[in-house]
Amino acid sequence: MRPWFRLLPEWLVSYRRDWLRPDIVAGLTTGAVIIPKAMAYAMMAGLPVQVGLYTALVPMVIYAVLGTSRVLSVSTSTTVAILTAAQLARAVPNGNSAAMLRASATLAVLVGVALVLACLLRLGFVADFISEPVLVGFKAGIGLVIVMDQVPKILGIHFARGTFVQNALATVQNLPKTSLPTLALGVTIVAFLVAMEHFLPKVPAPLLAVAGAIVGGCFLHLQHRGVELVGHIPAGVPSLVKPDLALITVLWPGALGIALMSFTETVAAGRAFARNHESAPRADRELFATGLANVGGALLGAMPGGGGTTQTAVNVLAGARTQLAELVTAAMALLTILFFAPVIGMMPQSALAAIVIVYSMGLIKPMEFREILSIRRIEFSWTIVAFAGVVLVGTMKGIVVAIVVSLVTLAHQVADPPVYVLGRKPGTNVFRPQSPEHPDDESFPGLLLLRPEGPIFFANAVHVAHKIEPLVRQAQPKVVAVDASGVLDMEYTALKMFAQIAKRQNQQGIQLWLTGMNPEVLAVVQRSSLGQLLRHGEMHSNLEIAVGRYLSSQLAGEQP
Repeated sequence: MRPWFRLLPEWLVSYRRDWLRPDIVAGLTTGAVIIPKAMAYAMMAGLPVQVGLYTALVPMVIYAVLGTSRVLSVSTSTTVAILTAAQLARAVPNGNSAAMLRASATLAVLVGVALVLACLLRLGFVADFISEPVLVGFKAGIGLVIVMDQVPKILGIHFARGTFVQNALATVQNLPKTSLPTLALGVTIVAFLVAMEHFLPKVPAPLLAVAGAIVGGCFLHLQHRGVELVGHIPAGVPSLVKPDLALITVLWPGALGIALMSFTETVAAGRAFARNHESAPRADRELFATGLANVGGALLGAMPGGGGTTQTAVNVLAGARTQLAELVTAAMALLTILFFAPVIGMMPQSALAAIVIVYSMGLIKPMEFREILSIRRIEFSWTIVAFAGVVLVGTMKGIVVAIVVSLVTLAHQVADPPVYVLGRKPGTNVFRPQSPEHPDDESFPGLLLLRPEGPIFFANAVHVAHKIEPLVRQAQPKVVAVDASGVLDMEYTALKMFAQIAKRQNQQGIQLWLTGMNPEVLAVVQRSSLGQLLRHGEMHSNLEIAVGRYLSSQLAGEQP
C-alpha cells in the first residue's frame, strides 16, 4: 500500500461500487430525520436553531474521516443537549444570544479537549464503568427532565426556569395562561409522530412534521394567533466563533460530565450497530475522533455532540454501508443552511417542542425497569437512585450520582464475593453449589468442598475469611478443599488470609487443600508463605482429583 493511502479512512480504501447507492439513500433518509431533530436539540439547549444545523454538518464530516465505526451517525443527542442546557444556564444566566453562542463554543471545545486527553491517556475503558441498570435510570431521568422542560412550550406559557420540581409546579400554576392554538398544534404534531412511528416507521416523520408545521406557519398566519415561530435564521455558511476563555473555570467540570456521556453514547451506539463481519469500534480512537469533531464543530458554531443511537439506527435500517452516508447527511445540512434557512424560520416553536418530547420519551423505557426488577432487586434500586438523582438534584449532579452508584455497584460486587458449599451431581464429575433443588447431590463425610468466586484481594479477603470460618465450624471436617477455579487473581493480603486459616485449621487437626488454581495463582501461592504451609499433596489440579485422593485415604485408613 502506498504511504499516502494510509492517511485515508479505512472505509474509503476498501470502498466498493455497489455500496454507493445504499449509502446515498441512507444519508438522505438519515438527514431527513436528523436535521429537524438537531434543530430541536439546539432549542432544547437554549441555543438558536441554526446551531443544530451546524452540529449536523461539521462534526459529521470530521468523524467520517477519523472514526472507526462504518455506520455511526455523529451530531448530538437528547442527553448531551439537556446537559449542555444546564451548563449554559449557569454560564449565561441572562440568556443573551451572542454570549450563549460563545459559551456553547467554549463548552464544546472543552468537551473535545477532554476527549482527546482521555485518548492520549488511553482511558477508553472508562465507558464500561457505568453499569447498564444505572444507565437505564439515568436516561429515564434525563427523558423526564426534557419532557418537563418542553411542556411549557407546547402550552405556550412562560416562567423563570428552576429545578424539575419548581418547573412542574410553575407549569401547573400557569395552566390558565395556556395558548389554545399553540397547544392544539403541539398535540397534533405529537399525535402525528406517534402514529407514523407505529404504522409507517420507515417514513421520515420528523421531516414531514416540520414541513407541515412550516406550511401552517406560512398560510394560516399562526403568529397572529399567538403561536411563536422560530424566527430569523441567518443564511450562509457558519462563521468562526471564538471561545470565551473567561468561562473555562465555570464550564470545565460540566464539560467532563458531557464528555463522559458523549463518549459512552458514542461507543454504545457504535458497538450496538457493528455488523458481524466488522470489528467493534476502537474505544481510544473513538475518543480522538469525537474529541476533534467537538473542537472543529465548536469553532464553526456547533454545540457539544457525539454519536446518537436513534440516528445511527435510522442510518443502518436505511442501508448505510460506510461513512459516505454520513457525508451525504452533512451535505443535506449544508444545503439547508445555504438555501432553506428563511423557510425554517417560519416553523412554530411548539412543533419543535413536540418533536423533542416524542423522541425524549424514547429514553424512558418501563419494560427495562421491569426486566431489571424481575432479575435483581438490588440492581433495580441502583436504577431508581440514578433516576431520582437526575430528577431531584439536576442533570450534571445526576451524572455524578450515576457514576458514584456505578462505582459503589462495582465495589459491592468485588468486595463481597460469594463462597459456595459444593456437592457432586450423582454419577458425574460435576460439582455445583448445594441447594434444595438438588437434594440428591453427593457430599463426603469429613470433606468440606468450598468455592469462592472472583478475585480475592485486600478489599474482600476478610469477607471471604468470615464466610469460610462458620462453614468449617458447622461441618467439623477433616479436610477443607477450596476450589480456586473461579479465583481469577489472589493478591498478597488474600495469600496471608489463607495462610492464617491454614494455621488455625492445622491446630484443630483440619487440613486445607487448594484445587483448580490457574497458572498465575498457582505461581504466587508457591512463592508465598501459604505455599510453604501447604505440601505438594495439598494442592490439586481439580476437585475430582482431590475427592478421589480423600476417598482413597479413607478406604486405606490413612491420614488424608
